[in-house]
Amino acid sequence: MTGIPFDAPEFDDHESVVVGSDPATGLRAFVAIHSTNRGPALGGCRMVAYPDGASAYRDALRLSQAMSYKNALADLPHGGGKAVIWADPARDKTPELLRAMGSFIASLSGRYVTAGDVGIAVEDLDVIGETNPWTTGRSPERGGAGDSGILTAFGVWQGMRAAAEHRWGSPSLAGRTIGVIGAGKVGRRLAVHLITEEDARVLVTDPSDQAIDALRGDLSGDVRNLEVVDSTEELLTRDLDILSPNALGGILTHELARDPAFTAAIVCGGANNQLADNDPAIAAALAERGVLYAPDYLVNCGGVVQVADELLGFDLDRARARVAGVFDTTRTVLDRAEAARITPLAAAAAEARER
Repeated sequence: MTGIPFDAPEFDDHESVVVGSDPATGLRAFVAIHSTNRGPALGGCRMVAYPDGASAYRDALRLSQAMSYKNALADLPHGGGKAVIWADPARDKTPELLRAMGSFIASLSGRYVTAGDVGIAVEDLDVIGETNPWTTGRSPERGGAGDSGILTAFGVWQGMRAAAEHRWGSPSLAGRTIGVIGAGKVGRRLAVHLITEEDARVLVTDPSDQAIDALRGDLSGDVRNLEVVDSTEELLTRDLDILSPNALGGILTHELARDPAFTAAIVCGGANNQLADNDPAIAAALAERGVLYAPDYLVNCGGVVQVADELLGFDLDRARARVAGVFDTTRTVLDRAEAARITPLAAAAAEARER
């Protein structure tokens, strides 16, 4: 695995990166702890069939740094960490592997608190929690807060409203055309907020027919402001006011930033690592075109706020009130970017480092 650990471009003076292996269950995993300056590192665990171990390692580095920034911007008493399991969740996930992952995390004695992410659902966290007391995002039956997508979607919505106010002078999204990539637990709920509470027009794409059907069900069949688009490629060429990526990362590329067919004035979504290769030059290219990019870790903190509140004895109203602060934080970051003539990405990072 070339470039591990210190020469990897994603390495940002991380406090520690720990490798976990359990041949009996097939577990191969990393836990990256970027910072514990504000408190124990908190971040999700994802399970992905990475092409190689170096890719898994670098993803852990990237995501843990973003969690430090996200937790700081959300004013949580936590630093940033991330766990990745290098395996195919559709093929390799077993209770034994999840318990082994729990034991691996528990060996860190509370320096890292885990939660859910791509490939790891609430029921998986219940199993991880059997061997790891530092587990959040569990089911309510196990004393947890349940699905963190509820408040993640709420926070993205608040960030989108703040971006709209910065761009157009009003937080209202009524009549705006918004392209939503992904109808999973975040994108689906976001689309419902946009349609039912904002009267926005939503174009959505997701490869899963089940996800689309679930969205239609959440709308109780009133789909007048919903259009399903066949693919992400098609969606990106449609006439949009706002693009909201809510699936896997890397959707924002240099090619997209230069594509005249891409018309969105704002990019604001819940997906992590939206910039391809985590390249800040793409954020600069979007800014040069007049596209207002709200960094993902600025607006998608609702889930981590929810699971952090679980450590206090979960109270949905208390957590939702904290997530509502995404509106003011986003406005602060965008105003800072404009005043300093820097990108919102640079402004968000500066704000997070100070905090």
